[in-house]
Amino acid sequence: MFPRVPADMFRFTTTERAELHTAVLHAFGEANERLETALTFDDVHTRLRSVGWFDPVTDEELTATLSRLKQWGLVDVVQNHAAQYSTAEDYERKNLHYLLTKRGEAAFEGVQHALTILTSSGALQTAVLDAITDRLNQLYALHQGTDNRRLYTTLMELEGHLDALRTNTKQFNSELQRLLHEDQPDLSTFHDVKRATVAYLQEFVNNLDQRRQAIREAVGRVEEVGIGALHDRALLGAELPRLTSDDPGPPWLQHRQTKWAGLRLWFRPVDGSPPRVNELQDIARRAIISLLRVLDRISESRRRSSSAAADFRALARWFATTDTEADAHRLFNAAFGLWPARHAHLAHLDDELISNADSWAQAPPVPVSPQLRRTGRQEHIGSTGKVRDVVKLREQRQAQARQERLELELAWRQLATPGPVRLSSLGELDHDTFHRLLDLVGRALGSRPDESGTRWASTSDGRVEISLRNARGNATVRTPHGVFRGPDFVIDVHTIATRQRGVS
Repeated sequence: MFPRVPADMFRFTTTERAELHTAVLHAFGEANERLETALTFDDVHTRLRSVGWFDPVTDEELTATLSRLKQWGLVDVVQNHAAQYSTAEDYERKNLHYLLTKRGEAAFEGVQHALTILTSSGALQTAVLDAITDRLNQLYALHQGTDNRRLYTTLMELEGHLDALRTNTKQFNSELQRLLHEDQPDLSTFHDVKRATVAYLQEFVNNLDQRRQAIREAVGRVEEVGIGALHDRALLGAELPRLTSDDPGPPWLQHRQTKWAGLRLWFRPVDGSPPRVNELQDIARRAIISLLRVLDRISESRRRSSSAAADFRALARWFATTDTEADAHRLFNAAFGLWPARHAHLAHLDDELISNADSWAQAPPVPVSPQLRRTGRQEHIGSTGKVRDVVKLREQRQAQARQERLELELAWRQLATPGPVRLSSLGELDHDTFHRLLDLVGRALGSRPDESGTRWASTSDGRVEISLRNARGNATVRTPHGVFRGPDFVIDVHTIATRQRGVS
């Protein structure tokens, strides 16, 4: 079960006097920063100005506020019997001392943390990854010495960098998703944000494989010397005080083991599952694609749709700006295409059958070719073209298709691997085989990984399939046209033939 937060712990943020309650807690928090744990009534009144509260506060209001905070368990009241008082009024104002309880300290830190989250945006920082590597190497170097205090501070710095990595990654991903799902951002601003974000992600992805591999190897070296022994020495260097009857050592060691398990989960999982740091590269790639898609969608939605009403209004504005009537007629003809008739010269085959006195509405119609409107010329009927004999052409194309199919199947059989192999083991390939392999690898990288981190892809006809896992190091493949260098992925290429033989 999840631990429950006390019911009235954050009650002070929801009352009508929430601002004054929060200011009083800030006054106690500032006093703790100065190592002043207990404040008198006058001290609280004075420190309100130092935390930014400049409104007048009466004694009755401050007394009521302190009473409410004590009621919620955030402030405790004690009497100072050691002090000496000259007057009764002095005794009433200085006898009682107010101090934050443990619940009050937690409430104040919770508010501070919430305000920090609301104002922060997160980041993907390669410097944090480098710092984690440095601290792990320092732990490995310190295991031979006797400086337990230095070992303790190095371990605390390592855990701080890991917490910063987790927090910043989550916040950056959340801010990025909010940016992608924003309803109608300003288009010009979004262009700038998109360009800067894509450049930022590309900078982070560079050399990410080398950094995570360095951390993975550093974790392995530290565990070889014994992480439990390092934690025990760090406990000695922590010099924890024993303020109660309970020994603070076991909870402290349990917390260190939990932190180390989180580090392994990110870079070197015990169960062999993909480390979480691999998701950073996937997040960066998906973010770049999503940003481009959102930009296209916004551009499409902002594009003005054409309508007849809008066109007629634009035409009316043009008519209003014409200088002469002749310009208006030319604009009218250009808009509606009502040029002088070009079929007036056409006549019936036998003009004598139609009287000149007949109205044009009563006379039989004259056929007009549709081509006359498009080209200004009537249809010209010429001789019928010869029908081509396509039998030989069909046979040539069929033979060519069979030859290309044989060459393609031969290339796929040559590309099929006996099992999982690394790209670096291929050595040298001909140009066509390398081109097809590169196409398969590109299809696999564009797919989503499964639970084991393996990516799958196949050709468009489904005859060839490839599985691809994350790389370690770099690979070099030579072709007649040059040298290819890239990540050393583990690939497994299958064809239908090899799969059928494997099943049988």
